[in-house]
Amino acid sequence: MAEAITAYRNPRWERMRYFIHLARKNPLFLIGVGVVVLLVFAALFAPWITPYPADAKHAIHFGSKLKPPSMDHFFGTDALGRDIFSRVVFGAKMSIRIGVTVLAIALVIGVPLGLIAGYFGGRISDVIMRISDIFLAFPSLLLPLAIAAALGPSITNAMIAIAVAWFPWYVRIVRAQVLTVKEQLYVEAARSIGVSRFSLLVKHVLPNSMAPVIIQASMDLGYTILTAAGLSFIGVGARPPTVEWGLMITDARAYFLDFWWTVTFPGLAIFVTVLAFNLVGDGLRDILDPRVRD
Repeated sequence: MAEAITAYRNPRWERMRYFIHLARKNPLFLIGVGVVVLLVFAALFAPWITPYPADAKHAIHFGSKLKPPSMDHFFGTDALGRDIFSRVVFGAKMSIRIGVTVLAIALVIGVPLGLIAGYFGGRISDVIMRISDIFLAFPSLLLPLAIAAALGPSITNAMIAIAVAWFPWYVRIVRAQVLTVKEQLYVEAARSIGVSRFSLLVKHVLPNSMAPVIIQASMDLGYTILTAAGLSFIGVGARPPTVEWGLMITDARAYFLDFWWTVTFPGLAIFVTVLAFNLVGDGLRDILDPRVRD
């Protein structure tokens, strides 16, 4: 009886306990979360956990250039004598900033447009979806590349370019979810008692349409970091002295055959980051979507 009363009085706590229970049953999700937490920790405390500075003024030591991994330099050094381990750790801060900024822009644009298209339908929906289809007609890397090249090479322009190419996916996801949610009985009941259209959208339709968005965003964090690294590798993304994994790889491509560590560790950082966010996304899908649970 006491447990029943507690569950009745604390539904949010019970949902949280159920979420934790499902998460503990998914070891890959926990591994992904652990790696993401480690990346965030590295990004926040990089100046205190790295043995060498990463800024251009103090990091260059020509006497230590292209040294292999050792106790002094865990990941070796690059052609300018900079410690690769320190730069990889500092690169985590830039990569997380890129992922969060790109997704924030894409969500701010895509979610309201998808909400409007799904709820109102008609010509408004047709116009929004046809504009989204125009953006989706381009390959996932070609459109950001064209936009970044037109705006000029910089990490800010690269983030804008990726966000512009990414928001149509969220328009489609939110629209599809809203089309289902708006027909539910609780939405009809709220509408019948005179709830305003704005309150109906914000308090009822939108919150119950966000689960697929959260899942997709958790996966896209890794892919946005990968895309930004690709733009930096091509030469239209981050520029020196910015510490970014893709830029580290492009700086080392002329001599990586002889000095393997110069590209291996930044490449592994990208690989592990993308994998971790994918594991988190898969785990959230299993937890938030009852249709895929065992």
